[in-house]
Amino acid sequence: MFDTSSRTFFKVVIFFGGLSLLAACERILTPDFETELTELNAGQYILDPNHASLIWKINHLGFSTFVGRFNDIEASLDFDPENIQDSSLEVIINTAGLDINNPEFEEELKGSNWFDVENFPQATFASTSFVESNGNSFVFEGDLTLLGTTAPVTLNINFNGGGRNFLTRSNTVGFSASATFLRSAYGLDRFTSFGVGDEIELEIHVEFMEQS
Repeated sequence: MFDTSSRTFFKVVIFFGGLSLLAACERILTPDFETELTELNAGQYILDPNHASLIWKINHLGFSTFVGRFNDIEASLDFDPENIQDSSLEVIINTAGLDINNPEFEEELKGSNWFDVENFPQATFASTSFVESNGNSFVFEGDLTLLGTTAPVTLNINFNGGGRNFLTRSNTVGFSASATFLRSAYGLDRFTSFGVGDEIELEIHVEFMEQS
């Protein structure tokens, strides 16, 4: 019979042993995972749509932050890890993919008073210039086109890592990013005078796969 202290000891050993096993499995599944940019392949990458999230946030009358997302996104990345300033990004957002988990309000937002999906089915972003880098964080300027209007937006990017994805068998790089802009700059200014926020905050999480 083990006493209480012995049982506790073995539980601790099993717990940390399990953590070690999980870490070992992760290295087996992605043995070449790198967080150093210069160890990765340069080239053309396309967005993995199954691992892409574009979330937007807006102040709602000061009471809360209203959150929505766009589910239908395409993107291409010209990736140069040794000269990150020479990389470029192009994104297409199909605005009919708007998702706020409220079907009735979704239809209203897709209408002519808001995103006017029928006449403007796509929004686009294209990087235009490199601003600065700090380790694995980068800042790029780009042009966002929405509702037929183009205006500059600053994109703050964090590189998560890259390597060969054992599921897709593709070389993959992962990023998170953020940006803010004023919706009124694109003529999307309804209810700003009634306390609905003008500033839109974007939160982005994506993986790109190298094209063969």
